[in-house]
Amino acid sequence: MMLQRCLDLLAPALERPGAVVVDCTLGLGGHSEALLGRFPEARLIGLDRDKEALRLSGERLAPYGDRATLVHAVYDELPEVLDRLGIARVQGVLFDLGVSSMQLDEAGRGFAYAQDAPLDMRMDQTTGISAAEVLNTYPAGELVRILRAYGEEKQAKRIVAAIVREREKEPFGTSARLVELIRDALPQAAKRTGGNPAKRTFQALRIEVNGELSVLERAIPAAVKALDVGGRVAVLSYHSLEDRLVKQVFAAGAATTAPPGLPVVPERYQPRLKLLTRGAELPTEEEIAENRRAAPARLRGAERIREDVE
Repeated sequence: MMLQRCLDLLAPALERPGAVVVDCTLGLGGHSEALLGRFPEARLIGLDRDKEALRLSGERLAPYGDRATLVHAVYDELPEVLDRLGIARVQGVLFDLGVSSMQLDEAGRGFAYAQDAPLDMRMDQTTGISAAEVLNTYPAGELVRILRAYGEEKQAKRIVAAIVREREKEPFGTSARLVELIRDALPQAAKRTGGNPAKRTFQALRIEVNGELSVLERAIPAAVKALDVGGRVAVLSYHSLEDRLVKQVFAAGAATTAPPGLPVVPERYQPRLKLLTRGAELPTEEEIAENRRAAPARLRGAERIREDVE
């Protein structure tokens, strides 16, 4: 299992007494429960922007008492959270960037394209704009950019032309109408590839509504910075945009910054990170058979091997 591989990757850092691990994507607390169970000496900090997820994971992790501290925060707020808790450095950080199954399965949230629901898609329902507002108010050019960049949707122009035409008649409110519109807008050949034709558009809207990529761009470097020497970070991502971001941050940390041609590389130019995975690790066929949501998962890990030298 991918979770098992995450735990194995983090193990050398978390088996030390007094280790602190941050689960940046707490969700329903499954990963956190596994971390607390496997590393009895470790203290866990769990972050989630979804208050309902915090409530449910709080019940699940109650048996661990004060070993678990749960915080309502977006994961790019990691430095502020650690500062408030008086923690200078951590030994492990885990990100699982998939939308939690609770959000996908709860009809009223509008993440899923398989059932009709209000087009909301906010992970934190107390703040920000909904997917319906994005569809109804963004200029056509901006919608095309979002579908192309975040959904990798080749038919973005066709879909957006249909959205703009339809929203003038009546604003969008629920997911079923959007799914139907996408089906009608796509040419036959495009419908025959890769699952539900609405999938890419829904992914793009979700990323836009929650600012996921800009949050991730801040969060991964912040996590690396928070790591103690010998500390480790594991990231499970689920589409190529996220994986590319993680890869870039890890690769930059693992490279020397020395000008070419130096006979001896001074400490300040030495790599900060050591890569723990060769490329991205993929799920096995057995895992995908058990849980098709695991199919696109990509795991990358890195270890902090030296301090930043200012």
